[in-house]
Amino acid sequence: MMELRISVLSNAGGRSVNEDAYGCWSSSTACFCVLCDGAGGHKGGAAASKLAVEQALAWFRQRPECSAECVSQAIEAANTAIVDAQRSMPEYSEMRTTIVVLALDSERGAAIWGHVGDSRLYCYRGRRLIMQTRDHSVLQGMVDAGYMQLEDLRNSPQRSVLLAALGDAQSLEPCIQPTDFAVADGDVFLLCTDGFWEHLDEARMEQALQAAPSPQAWLSELEGEVRARGGQQQDNYSAVLVACQEFSLAGVEGALGADQS
Repeated sequence: MMELRISVLSNAGGRSVNEDAYGCWSSSTACFCVLCDGAGGHKGGAAASKLAVEQALAWFRQRPECSAECVSQAIEAANTAIVDAQRSMPEYSEMRTTIVVLALDSERGAAIWGHVGDSRLYCYRGRRLIMQTRDHSVLQGMVDAGYMQLEDLRNSPQRSVLLAALGDAQSLEPCIQPTDFAVADGDVFLLCTDGFWEHLDEARMEQALQAAPSPQAWLSELEGEVRARGGQQQDNYSAVLVACQEFSLAGVEGALGADQS
């Protein structure tokens, strides 16, 4: 059985309302983490992100299975709930949210993830970045087509223009990891909203992890840099960190079995 430790943070930054939401739930053999970044008018973003987290975790409680099908269905359940709420509450008709989901089987040592929008999942092995999700955004498309460098994406005024988000009644095509990802001791997964990653390029995140005494210390250091660079106009920012066995984890805020939303 792989030992897991979870650390979380969420902050309104320089905004009056925090429209991010997160939640974690575990069974005896699996852990499920969901992170969302809402948008869409007065209180709409906060309502959308909270509803998406609640509905995705409710799905996993009914079917605690780490599979591509289950992750896809949890995301679809969250989208359906938001679309239904749009129709029943006119004041929330424009609400949308990103979502990123991690399902980790601690018994088999396997992970599956999925996302919609520009909230990201990073995976580190040997304290080096080995995988990150691709944003559903206009600028990510430009990067993929060779019209923009990845490092320039963060500074563009169009960075937040998304091609997909929950709350679209017409179509939903989440990006799902299609097969089991074999988890190794010492792996670190980081789920975060754009308010977090926009101030931290990949090279800096990796460098900080290599020097950190623990994943929690790493997350705290990254948050300090986000706050320092974001200033008074800092967007909401949130992160969920899942660390696997090998690290020294003294002082970690949560553990397998936490239920936070």
